[in-house]
Amino acid sequence: MHLLDHVELEPASDPVATVIWLHGLGADGHDFEPIVPELHLPDSLPIRFIFPHAPEREITINGGESMRAWYDFIPHDEHSGSGDIEESAAQVRAFIANENARGIASNRIVLAGFSQGGVIALHAGLRHPERLAGIVALSTHLHEVNRVEAERRDENLALPIFMAHGTGDPMIPIMRAATSRENLIRLGYDVRWFDYPMGHQVCLEEVEEIAHFFREVLPA
Repeated sequence: MHLLDHVELEPASDPVATVIWLHGLGADGHDFEPIVPELHLPDSLPIRFIFPHAPEREITINGGESMRAWYDFIPHDEHSGSGDIEESAAQVRAFIANENARGIASNRIVLAGFSQGGVIALHAGLRHPERLAGIVALSTHLHEVNRVEAERRDENLALPIFMAHGTGDPMIPIMRAATSRENLIRLGYDVRWFDYPMGHQVCLEEVEEIAHFFREVLPA
């Protein structure tokens, strides 16, 4: 599969791990690029960061307007977007395979995503046939939990999952994220949960916790 257009940030020395980070609806791969220096990762942990650009799609909730999105969705329809989600997950798998070919093992790869990107990171990560290092799911939720139970792979049982959400998020209510958290815990995943007094966004304290998570699941 042809790799999506993307932003790639190389560390100063040869990378020993990779983070594939997916943006939210209407943004692009540049959206989270400025976070990398804010992570203050040690030189002993050189990480390659890949920020793919989602393809442009017509988005029903925005009146059919075309914008970068990992999937289209219809409000209050739990199953909408499933075909797009499968396609986007396959594009994530292509990035993982490319990293494997460049010498980065799957267990040295973290999938991260914000909002729609988090949906894809969870969907792809829980079903990946090789062990990953972890998943970072920001301001997001789990799509079709019943399918997760049927389709998840044993290789990623008890995977570390970082979840963070704004208590005042108007786009994805925090209760939806908390329900996803409880389902993931019920399925045996190692969920670390953080909430912050904010909306549909990322805050500095959250970035510091993400950096701590990277250092934990990608030991130098």
